[in-house]
Amino acid sequence: MKIEKEIRSITNGFDVENRHITGYGILFESESVDMGFIEVIKRGAVTQEQLDSSDIFIYFNHNPEEVLARSINGVGSVKLVVDERGVKYEFDAPNTTKGDELLEHIKRGELFGSSFGFSLPVDGSGERWEKRDGKYYRTITKIERVYELSCVYSPAYSNTTCENRAEDKVNEFEAMLLNLDKQLAEIEEIAKY
Repeated sequence: MKIEKEIRSITNGFDVENRHITGYGILFESESVDMGFIEVIKRGAVTQEQLDSSDIFIYFNHNPEEVLARSINGVGSVKLVVDERGVKYEFDAPNTTKGDELLEHIKRGELFGSSFGFSLPVDGSGERWEKRDGKYYRTITKIERVYELSCVYSPAYSNTTCENRAEDKVNEFEAMLLNLDKQLAEIEEIAKY
């Protein structure tokens, strides 16, 4: 039986600080967009041990000619971690034309997603299918192999947002100021009496 490599994408919460990029290549317990079916990858479908014993590339838009980073048996230019949310990656964009292009597209908000290439066990044990309300749902319980994670323009999983660390800090600061303004208004109102 032939192993089929599949590709999936997610809208990602990229964090970019200098040349350091952080994102999620795989999200657990999250519905994909409708691809003719809706897919959910269960927590535990990918393990840290799998990642640490694999050769996994980070590509630009699934192009194997545009390598951004690589992990061979858990060592390399990308750090891969399985956590409660999914498979997180961190790497420094290479000092190449492609690395510069990646950073520019992320900063401009044009590239905000991640994708992954994977295969399931050939015996069919890694997935369940069902039909609900006229739609097909696929639940992935076991991924046999992760081949690559890619920074992409068009993700299939669209439930997270694109963020920049500096932007997060600005938003936190603005929320704090808004809260302080409310508290000051309350104090001024009390002081009138």
